[in-house]
Amino acid sequence: MAKAITRSHRWLWVALVALSPLAALNLTVAICGSSAVFPLSPFFLKQKAHALAAYAHHRAGCLGQGHDVLDLDAWIAQTERRHKLPRHLLAALVTIESNNQVHRISPTGAMGPAQLMPGTAADLHVLDPFDPQTNVDAGGRYLSRLMKRYHQWPLAIAAYNAGPGNVKDRVPDIRETQAYVRRVLAAWQERKAAAQSRIASR
Repeated sequence: MAKAITRSHRWLWVALVALSPLAALNLTVAICGSSAVFPLSPFFLKQKAHALAAYAHHRAGCLGQGHDVLDLDAWIAQTERRHKLPRHLLAALVTIESNNQVHRISPTGAMGPAQLMPGTAADLHVLDPFDPQTNVDAGGRYLSRLMKRYHQWPLAIAAYNAGPGNVKDRVPDIRETQAYVRRVLAAWQERKAAAQSRIASR
């Protein structure tokens, strides 16, 4: 009996040692990226490791400076004009993606306020995905590119979430993506209504 217990303890320690790097990675993403990540999640490990490396590189240069939310709003508005996006759409998308958190890392390894995946950031030639101005501009370029491909905002927004390969002539039957499209469109309408109300009250 004692030998059996000792053997089970040995396997427990082996399991803990084997899983500790996984837990460390996920917990670091949760703490640094302000996201909820299951400590033993085995998914998107490469993307999360990439995001943490980019985060460490960025934070070395921005410690003590911070990022002003008003600056982020201004950059989003400029990006909407630059890439001919409807007013307030990118702002709504960024709010749903990251709640306007510049250093956000998602459980899938998406980075920054516009939540760029490592592959997307590379395709868009983004050197620092946690620089808010660069990140927002890349998100705007990507959304504009998707609109040129799909010609409908719900489809472009769906492709932003699920990836272009998963979207054809309709929003895919992916519960997360369908909810995402609804939330972005609702946030966009709310922002437009608020802007109109401010104009009317002047």
